[in-house]
Amino acid sequence: MDLLYVSEQNVAALEAQARAAHLPSETYLSRIVARAIGSQSTPQDEPLKPKKSAYGLLARYGPGPTEEEIDENRKEMFSGFGERELRSQALQTPTPPCGIC
Repeated sequence: MDLLYVSEQNVAALEAQARAAHLPSETYLSRIVARAIGSQSTPQDEPLKPKKSAYGLLARYGPGPTEEEIDENRKEMFSGFGERELRSQALQTPTPPCGIC
């Protein structure tokens, strides 16, 4: 029983793609059909690979800064915050009225 018709040119293209994917033609075609009809089932002969955990990814850089070091850095960074703007505004001379008012 033929379920679908595939031209000779398409058969040759599918076989070439299956060879490039290092799969038997039947397996390659069944994956294409499964994807086309929306089935996401994985074949039993191909186990899923576990995902690599990101835990310890930055371990080579050593321990992070302590809370005290973070607080000290914040104090140092923001020690003069806003003071420069106040000094520069105090040094500016007020502009005389333009006479339009």
